[in-house]
Amino acid sequence: MSEENKHRATAAAILPLVGGAANVTSVAHCMTRLRLGLRDRSLVQEEALTALPAVMGVVDDDTYQIVLGPGAVARVTPEFEALVAAERAAAPERPAAPAAPAGGSDSVSAEELAAQGDALRAERKARNATPFKLFLRRIANIFVPLIPALIGCGIIAGLNGLLVNLGRLPGLTPALAAIASGFMALIAVFVGYNTAKEFGGTPILGGAVASIIVYAKVADVEAFGQHLSPGQGGVLGALAAACLGVYVEKRCRRWVPESVDVLVTPTVTVLVSGLATLFGLMFLAGEVSSWIGDAADWLLAHGGAGAGLLLGGLFLPLVMLGLHQALIPIHTTLIEGAGFTVLLPILAMAGAGQVGAALAIYLRLSRNTSIRTTIKSALWPGFLGVGEPLIYGVSLPLGRPFVTACAGGAFGGAFVGLFNQLGTDVGSTAIGPSGWALFPLLDGSHGLARTIAVYAAGLLVGYVAGFVATYWFGFTKTMLAELNVAPDAPAPASPAPVATEERVRERV
Repeated sequence: MSEENKHRATAAAILPLVGGAANVTSVAHCMTRLRLGLRDRSLVQEEALTALPAVMGVVDDDTYQIVLGPGAVARVTPEFEALVAAERAAAPERPAAPAAPAGGSDSVSAEELAAQGDALRAERKARNATPFKLFLRRIANIFVPLIPALIGCGIIAGLNGLLVNLGRLPGLTPALAAIASGFMALIAVFVGYNTAKEFGGTPILGGAVASIIVYAKVADVEAFGQHLSPGQGGVLGALAAACLGVYVEKRCRRWVPESVDVLVTPTVTVLVSGLATLFGLMFLAGEVSSWIGDAADWLLAHGGAGAGLLLGGLFLPLVMLGLHQALIPIHTTLIEGAGFTVLLPILAMAGAGQVGAALAIYLRLSRNTSIRTTIKSALWPGFLGVGEPLIYGVSLPLGRPFVTACAGGAFGGAFVGLFNQLGTDVGSTAIGPSGWALFPLLDGSHGLARTIAVYAAGLLVGYVAGFVATYWFGFTKTMLAELNVAPDAPAPASPAPVATEERVRERV
């Protein structure tokens, strides 16, 4: 089967399992996930969906997210959209009926763990629907579409740096530098465009206001007793400027007559927001951006190992709470200022802890072929930084192994943080990838070879620490007696697992 046919077949297999085209309200994708808006989530046949070979896992959040992995998701999404359009044209309002639930066995299997994971996701979703967390999701929606360009330009920048250090292809390296730097030079414009789009304004007006920040002639403008610099305030200034632009635009729509709206509203929006940007927001956002960079440098220079321990150990709980989205503009600000973010390689150690924990679970539950099969299918994506299948399908429903996996990430983060404290910065030129997929994006202050070596050693520490912590401390005797049985074997005399967070707390 050709690649095109394979992706079309994947899309065709997914569509009926999410309730058909009539149940789909929106289709989008990020780096690894197909994100669907669904009218009725009870129509989703999740067990059959997760059993598809191309599906690595699902996440039930504000959108229904199907983990397909990097690369594949960008090819499946247009095929899925085409199928949705075709099915709607043929049968506009005929949602698929939900499948009858499949029977289960008395032992603890991967299906039961998946059910517990579903319950935990539902509870987490309810807790995360607070105004602050919903705001963070909107901020994430602004930056996530920029990640592919950040990755592509970051890899080209790394290749260019390698060629410059080796003294190779001197005629090509200036062109590569221009290609790698062009997007970063104008990233404020894209942030402004996406901000206006996300908050209900006219996207091009958001981009127009944000473009003021990168215009070279802003150097002639004086604010707070000093001349501005092109790019001052960066993405934070663009975010603030576009938000102000949306507010001004909406106010104008209320009082400007329709007959002159097309002339007055854009003019007033750009003028008012532009003046506020030049004489206030650029300076203030520039100060905040400088503070973020200085704070990150100070944190790792003075408390590198301790900071790495906390960041690596707490990152997955932050993800579960939805608070990790607040880090996206921080990463982008660091990349814009220093050329790389020193936080991402430390946070990536959380995924290494999950992989180590999964290996330990695989060995400890030697008789539970169902869970072992789930781990085998999710392990390689885990090595590449796609951790959702391991988190939601294995460690989180088990409870205690999720904690020991976080401990593995803490040790890996402490290792990388220690080297940052000793003067060897380990950074990433883009955000998004993790695990082994982060290697092409690594950059640092002491050469690429040392940076790669420290990061690789950190991953190894995370793998080993997650494995050891889970193997020795991840299971109680009761858990082993309950879990380490074949799926078709009768479980020991103990209460059946309950798909609630209280059950996880008992296991912890």
